[in-house]
Amino acid sequence: MTTYIIRRLGQMLPLLFFASVAIFTLVALQPGDPLDELRMTNPLMTAEQFQQLRRAYGLDQPIYVRYFKWLGRAVGGDLGRSRTYGLPAAQFIFEQRLPRTLVLTVTSLTIALLIAIPVGIFSAVRQYSAGDYTITFLSFVGLSTPNFFLGIILLYLFVIYIPETFGIRGFPVGGVPNVMLADVESGRITWGGFIGEWVRHLVLPVFTLATGAIASWTRFMRASMLEVLSQDYVRTARSKGLNERKVLYKHALRNGLIPIVTLVGLSMPALFNGALITETIFSYPGMGRAIFDSLIHKDFNVAMAALVFIAILVVFFNLIADIMYAVVDPRIRYD
Repeated sequence: MTTYIIRRLGQMLPLLFFASVAIFTLVALQPGDPLDELRMTNPLMTAEQFQQLRRAYGLDQPIYVRYFKWLGRAVGGDLGRSRTYGLPAAQFIFEQRLPRTLVLTVTSLTIALLIAIPVGIFSAVRQYSAGDYTITFLSFVGLSTPNFFLGIILLYLFVIYIPETFGIRGFPVGGVPNVMLADVESGRITWGGFIGEWVRHLVLPVFTLATGAIASWTRFMRASMLEVLSQDYVRTARSKGLNERKVLYKHALRNGLIPIVTLVGLSMPALFNGALITETIFSYPGMGRAIFDSLIHKDFNVAMAALVFIAILVVFFNLIADIMYAVVDPRIRYD
């Protein structure tokens, strides 16, 4: 296993290099000039001053020259500064935006797993029952509903329609609560109030982000359990008179979880990608919203820092999925 991990880590470097080349090229080839917005807000700027700024930012150089200069700085830990926010890109992404996105994605992942696994098991055990058909139908609805559409519907229902119709307090339109830890420490607000405000702000975006994962993982869990329950060793366990619950959870579940472990590991980066749309809809100031804003405003350094980080996540969680696959299934060994 150790040799396999070292070999995979060695393979990650060229893979991340080519991923960074692709990301840099796509970002650099965006229509328009990254300094157009600056020129529009400074109507007195002359053409000569504009060209001086382009040279100062290195935008007058070929893409490959700019890439290797960026790569040299990035390897040294310098990801540049954000023109929009006036902060180092690494500080802005990893200190201000990433923690909020982690709260959103980890919460969505946890809720999706807590729902998808037992529901998938129930659907497999009760195959062709009314409950199985209902779960299958709802799963297809969840899989076919885009995040942006679901988010807009939830905003309309729980922020506008239901509160106005029934005169109750609705969920926040978006953003994050203004309550700070300093307010809790000073006694201005209780821990319960602090957590409650965060829960109210997270309910709609978490539900939006988790819905697709719940639908997908439920279908996979059902299919995996149906396959395992038809195996000879399960029939043998039943023929020995073992309790059905023991057969299901001790003998069948562990093997049934093998595809789910792989799927969850590979889905973690997808949750970050889905957060881009979800955070934009709900004005949630996380990393996904930062990527969207940086691409709109052509804030090159922020976009590169965030997108390369997601590329690292994809490669890293592929490795984690392979390792967990071997942990769950003792038959699998990596030389």
